Amino acid sequence: MIRIGITGQAGFVGTHLFNLAGTRPDTFTCIPFEDAYFEDEAALRAFVRQCDAIVHLAAMNRHPDPEVIYSTNLALVDKLIAAMEAEAVTPHVLFSSSTQEERDNLYGASKREGRTRLAAWAKRNNARFTGCVIPNVFGPYGRPYYNSVVATFCHQLTHGEEPTIQTDGLINLVYVGDLCEALLSIITTGETADERPIPYGKACRVSELLARFTTFRDTYFAKGVIPHLPDRFDIQLFNTFCGYIDHKTFFPFPLTAHTDDRGSFVETLRLEGLGGQVSFSTTKPGITRGNHYHTRKIERFAVIKGKAQIQLRRVGTDEVITFEVDGAKPAFVDMPVWATHNITNIGDEELYTLFWINEFYNPEDPDTFFEKV
Repeated sequence: MIRIGITGQAGFVGTHLFNLAGTRPDTFTCIPFEDAYFEDEAALRAFVRQCDAIVHLAAMNRHPDPEVIYSTNLALVDKLIAAMEAEAVTPHVLFSSSTQEERDNLYGASKREGRTRLAAWAKRNNARFTGCVIPNVFGPYGRPYYNSVVATFCHQLTHGEEPTIQTDGLINLVYVGDLCEALLSIITTGETADERPIPYGKACRVSELLARFTTFRDTYFAKGVIPHLPDRFDIQLFNTFCGYIDHKTFFPFPLTAHTDDRGSFVETLRLEGLGGQVSFSTTKPGITRGNHYHTRKIERFAVIKGKAQIQLRRVGTDEVITFEVDGAKPAFVDMPVWATHNITNIGDEELYTLFWINEFYNPEDPDTFFEKV
């Protein structure tokens, strides 16, 4: 069992890393961290004392005065080093640096200098250190106007705004899930390096990203059509886009019933070249199915007969979103990644539900983690 501490646990990458480690309880235990520990020497010392590995993510990314960014980020590094030396502990430290080290700005300088200081601490104390140099990170639930242009575009396109491009640069992108997998792998293998580049998934121009996300808006957000997702990177972009939709107002998404003397016909799903698996279930009154979440799969529920309650809760949060759907008024609800979900028959008759998921079920890699809503 490896005890991991994550400074900046409540941030974008920290939240994903904390949640991913939580899916592997036989390997990892996460030591809770709060940003306030940096202002409480005793709390910070107690934190480092409990950790076998520390992923130092806490940093300031934006501020009107670049000098504040520089001084703040180095102060966080110095406080972490002071706490470890005061406690005479040598956890494996992973430092989140940035490819902006190469640029002539104070944020990049703070990352480069922070990595240098932690490498020196490791050398003095015969400790393990990995200076991770990370490209542009994207993924669901990032903070718009702060974490990345991807977060900003996705937020704008799902909230009635029209994005603009200031500089159509080429950016190297890594999906937050892939980054977190890399960090956990470094921890489990004990890999050390003063400078350890994290590979990027794909290089894209800003205009290419905007065009792709605009397609998602025009197909999925406007019409409910699953867009063509030819490769893993496109699926990651789509899952990211869906993380910015206000699911409380977007769902249930209405479907059209075509009725004549024979009955009704309802089209539940259109896929632009994606395929996947469509299933249906019958559920007896009062029975609940599900209470699990996925980290990569795209999934849709469509009730076609009976009355159901569908619930969603994003992992690591307390808010439960509840929908009541009725086969008499066909509609669907999609399950965002990292949202545990269930469906309950709240009617008096048997419930019929159609399910679609974008990949075949693989018992060796089910991507299904059980947690009650």
